[in-house]
Formats: sequence, structure tokens, C-alpha cells
Amino acid sequence: MKAYKFDLRISESGLIQLPLNPSLFNKEVEIIIVPKNQTTIKPPNKAADFVKKWAGFLKNTETDNAKRTYLSEKYQ
Repeated sequence: MKAYKFDLRISESGLIQLPLNPSLFNKEVEIIIVPKNQTTIKPPNKAADFVKKWAGFLKNTETDNAKRTYLSEKYQ
């Protein structure tokens, strides 16, 4: 069985208009309607917003001090 997918919009009066497809003429068909999810598009982040959000994300004072101590002892 061959399946067809059409991305359509139902009119305000409730009509669905299918594209012309002669292979479907005079045939019984089954129609399943799956509403699309309404997605909202967020505007892209500005570079300053990105830096403000992620600045200091990996900063850990305790770890930084331990690294500094280790490296200063190693390379004295």
C-alpha cells in the first residue's frame, strides 16, 4: 500500500483541499489528521547575553587554588 503525505492547512470554513493526484481518483481512502505542534521561535542570543550567562561557569576557586599551588611547587 502506497502512502501519501501532504502538509496542508484546514480553511476557516473547515475545508481540506488536496493536491491533484490522478492515482487516487475513484478510490476509497483513509484520512488521518495529525495537528502540527505550534513552535515558537526564540530570537538568537546576543554574544553579550551568552557571555553573561556562561561567564564563570567552570570557575571553582578551590580547584583553581589547588592547581596554582601544584604548578608553583612543580616549576620552582
